[in-house]
Amino acid sequence: MKYFFLTEGWQIGRVWEFGGLWDVAAWRRAPHINRTNLAIDHKGERLWLYQVEDPILMLEVSPSYSTPENPNNIGQVTIKRLMTPEEAIAQLNQASTKPISSPQT
Repeated sequence: MKYFFLTEGWQIGRVWEFGGLWDVAAWRRAPHINRTNLAIDHKGERLWLYQVEDPILMLEVSPSYSTPENPNNIGQVTIKRLMTPEEAIAQLNQASTKPISSPQT
């Protein structure tokens, strides 16, 4: 399995495998892409950890909508660097070691 983080509010578009674009007819199924229940907060954005199957090489992602604060969002991005399980765990571990401010009582 491979992993990547995706900002909340972004969606997955096209998917590539070794032979080119993922062909549902040839594979007889859609690619396995699962959002886990793990997320990190980075620079004010929530990034969700996604798990994909090994044949996937890259994914095209785009924002689901434009926000009033930033109406000129990036149109689309191609994620070419997918992480190993060890790299994903390291990112989650690094994010969990940052100081978290607790609410005052």
